Amino acid sequence: MQFSGYIFDVEGTLVDSVRQNLLSLQESLADFGIAAPYDLLQLYSGLDGDQTLQLIAPDLDADERKRVLEAQGKLYERKYLESVKPFNGVRGVLERLTKRGGRIALATDCKGPELKHYLSLLDIDDLIDSLACGDDVEHGKPDPRLVGLAVRKLGVPAGQAVMIGDTPYDAEAAYAAGTAAAGVLTGGFSKEALTEAGALSLLENSAISCRALKRERMCLPR
Repeated sequence: MQFSGYIFDVEGTLVDSVRQNLLSLQESLADFGIAAPYDLLQLYSGLDGDQTLQLIAPDLDADERKRVLEAQGKLYERKYLESVKPFNGVRGVLERLTKRGGRIALATDCKGPELKHYLSLLDIDDLIDSLACGDDVEHGKPDPRLVGLAVRKLGVPAGQAVMIGDTPYDAEAAYAAGTAAAGVLTGGFSKEALTEAGALSLLENSAISCRALKRERMCLPR
């Protein structure tokens, strides 16, 4: 199927930030007396932060989880944010999609200084038709509301949109919102994990050629 709307996740999909996010969470948990192996945290990379803490630190109450996440956010911004780099060629592939009539949206749980920094790194503001972020919804992926909001802002039918992300939670959110899903192998998840979550196509990374997108039947013809 060919699509008219392309919804991109940001962290782990357009910018290389997974390791930094996980390390900041690991360190913040340690400050609260909780030892969490990196490999365990990797399993929940991209999942809503509160849900992640409910799974890996079930003894924390809601207020404690909030404080952990607030501490992580401050640590990430202070120690890790500047080390995040964009994946090569992102602007090029978005330009090719828009030249073929595609509309582009971002659907990301991040917000505030992180999102502002990522957008400055990517230099794609002129290519983005709509943005749905963590400031817009209460719950992150796999809750479908973020993707659903991106679709509505984009102004295309859900069935003509595809969500491109690096985690199973992106694919689950896309499926629940009525869009197709494609997975990129930049977030530390296996091909099997992404396909089991509903990703119909698997791509090495988001900065691929439009020829590759067309091969996956995701790109509009000229």
